[in-house]
Amino acid sequence: RELAPEVIIVVAYGKLLPKAVLDIPPHGCINVHGSLLPRWRGAAPIQWAVIAGDEMAGVTTMQMAEGLDTGDMLLTYETKVGEKETAGELFDRLAQSGAELLTQTLVKLDEITPRPQDDAQSCYAHMLDKQMAVIDWSKSAHEIDCLIRGLNPWPIALTTLSGERLKVFAAEKAAGNGEPGTVLEADPKKGLTVACGEGALKLTEIQLVGGKRMKATDFLRGHAIEVGTKLN
Repeated sequence: RELAPEVIIVVAYGKLLPKAVLDIPPHGCINVHGSLLPRWRGAAPIQWAVIAGDEMAGVTTMQMAEGLDTGDMLLTYETKVGEKETAGELFDRLAQSGAELLTQTLVKLDEITPRPQDDAQSCYAHMLDKQMAVIDWSKSAHEIDCLIRGLNPWPIALTTLSGERLKVFAAEKAAGNGEPGTVLEADPKKGLTVACGEGALKLTEIQLVGGKRMKATDFLRGHAIEVGTKLN
């Protein structure tokens, strides 16, 4: 109150501001949120957009209310999610776009008509944790690929190979089918392909826990994996 701010800006702050603070600035408190609200309210909107396979992601500036990301929307920036884009890469892009959108919002603040959110269209992006990182090979290749990209750079998707934890940093869809989690191909030249519940994935960048992160083709030069081996 002593500072008498005209407006308060909040970015990537993990707590709710109390009404006593929200009421201080005459132009309100403005939040820069990394999603196309009302979709993905909450702590990890960018990661969940990738995990869910959303075609579009973005940034929204909004007038803060007492609820979690429930305030009226001001401006929105929308962008297509790259086919191989990780959550970390999308985060970096949206951080820049969010800064630009915030500038536009402040410049045009008196001209913008706030738009209420449709609560019926909302969904919640809860914080990521290591428990959700374990790959369920019974899911489709598309779902698993989205999970791998959405959990990169943290906590990183993982599976188990011969009793050892194997981190999967990157993969791509591949031809083939079989029992979910079964190795269909393990060749230093052709790579490491694993069957999914629907389709197959070629793991392209992996790391045994305690080892080095490397391309799967390089990994296979020093670690023989038999076709038919089961990952779980």
